[in-house]
Amino acid sequence: MLTKEELPECPVATTVQLIGSKWKLLIIRNLRQRPWRFNELKKDLEGISQKVLTDSLRALEEDGIVTRTVYAEVPPRVEYALSELGESMGPILDSMAEFGYAYKSLAEASAADKK
Repeated sequence: MLTKEELPECPVATTVQLIGSKWKLLIIRNLRQRPWRFNELKKDLEGISQKVLTDSLRALEEDGIVTRTVYAEVPPRVEYALSELGESMGPILDSMAEFGYAYKSLAEASAADKK
C-alpha cells in the first residue's frame, strides 16, 4: 500500500493512480464476478501480455486491492480475488458501466439521426 507521501493530494488523482490503467480496470471487473486464476484472466483479457498482467496483478496486490492465494497442491494453484478494499470499488465500476451504456445509446441515436 502506498504511503500518504506517495499519494497525490487530489482524491480523484489518487483513485486514478490506483486503478487508472485499462488493464487494471478490466482485471477488477473480472474479479468482481469470482476469484480467477492467472491463465483464466490472460485468456479472457484479449490482447493483454503476460508481463502486463503480471505487473498489474502485483501492483493491485501491493495496493491492497487484490489478494493472491497460493494453494498447497501439486501442481500449485494460485487464485486472485478482490480484497475488501477492492470490493469497495464496486460503485465506481457500476457508475462507469452506466456511463458507458448511456454513451453508447447517444452514439447509436446520433448515428440513426445522420441516416
